Amino acid sequence: MIQAVRNAFNLPDLRRKILYTFLIMAIYRLASHVPVPGVNQAALKQLLQSGSAATGIINILDLLSGGAISNFSVLAMGVYPYITASIIVQLLIPIIPYLENLQKEGEAGRNKINQFTVYATIPLALLQAIGQIRLLTAGTGGQQVLPSFGFTGSQLLPTITILVTMTAGTMFAMWLGQMIDEQGIGNGISLIIFGGIVSRLPQNIGSLLVDPTTRWVSLTAFIIITMFTILVIVYMQEGQRRIPVQYGKRVRGRKVFGGGSTHIPLRINTAGMIPLIFAQSILTFPAVIAQFLPGAANVGSFAHTLIAMFSGGRRSTAGFGDWTAIFYWSVYFLMVVGFTYFYTDVMMQQQNLPDNLQKQGGFIPGIRPGKRTEEYINGVMRRITLVGSLLLGFVAVLPFLVSPILPGATSFSFMSTGLLIVVGVVIDTMRQLEAQLLMRHYEGIF
Repeated sequence: MIQAVRNAFNLPDLRRKILYTFLIMAIYRLASHVPVPGVNQAALKQLLQSGSAATGIINILDLLSGGAISNFSVLAMGVYPYITASIIVQLLIPIIPYLENLQKEGEAGRNKINQFTVYATIPLALLQAIGQIRLLTAGTGGQQVLPSFGFTGSQLLPTITILVTMTAGTMFAMWLGQMIDEQGIGNGISLIIFGGIVSRLPQNIGSLLVDPTTRWVSLTAFIIITMFTILVIVYMQEGQRRIPVQYGKRVRGRKVFGGGSTHIPLRINTAGMIPLIFAQSILTFPAVIAQFLPGAANVGSFAHTLIAMFSGGRRSTAGFGDWTAIFYWSVYFLMVVGFTYFYTDVMMQQQNLPDNLQKQGGFIPGIRPGKRTEEYINGVMRRITLVGSLLLGFVAVLPFLVSPILPGATSFSFMSTGLLIVVGVVIDTMRQLEAQLLMRHYEGIF
């Protein structure tokens, strides 16, 4: 592995890609420390230390923004609106014939769909900015994190400035991720989130050592969960079902072409860590929308309950019981499983394996080409994806399952999700680096 990394840095173009990726991530981390104009840092600090129901959802948003919300920077929303827009557009593709035809047009069609996703990101970013600010204000019991925010009188111009700044920050983060996709190594959006999680890892581990009575139990539990999580992720990434493929012989003149045999490697978890990011993004949406509900007695109580239900499974100080935690983690598990199937199906449609096999003269022994081959591949893919999605969902909710028997295990809720994303992104990036080395006739990393 060390020799492979050395070979990567010896190749000028590959070295440039690696250094470019590090540069973009460094720029994102620097920008995450530029605060929004007019933010009250004292009120923000009080909110993050309050332990209220709103604190849980804020911590999730902080995870998705790479730690930028802890000082309410211009990147406080991170790439969350872009992820939401991507989910909405992907859901609309099978419904709208125009989008479905665009997807079949290859690279040009996908670029057009990405353009629509960017357009949808802007209104979602504005909506997210307003909801996030109102969430911060509600969490401080009325003390303004942004005192100049409002839609009346002299507050109108500062409010527009704040919203435009936060929306521009999201578009900037999205652009940085796309630059990594085009000129760097790895998935840009995932690496943006990865950088924020890694930067907070020492702080999260230090929080386990605060209480001297449980520090060693918490640290031991963290190590066990970490090792188990890494083991499961690596198993899912490496596990695959190989479908044999035979190529027919073709005679041209006196030469015979084809006739070889190979296989299609179908992975247990084709979607990687994307389902986790999707699930976390969608789970924050109801609590953000709840901030727009009026403050009347019944409606306000419903909004407060909604925030508690989607606040990361933490016990609220407002009297909510453990049912909110059970609800949150159950929905989280189901959404991870569902998004694993959804994203896998999207990737399989983009690859269009049956048609590509038929065009190249390949076939699966015992299976007729065309529709029957498509049904067979999809059936196998759904069966093995069931195992991968259940394993991914189980690891995601593992902190909640062990919390009754391990003191302080509930503090692993965000660390476990972060670890899943970190390990998945590292494996995916290393595989892309390995592909670059093999393409240049070097030995791979694994």
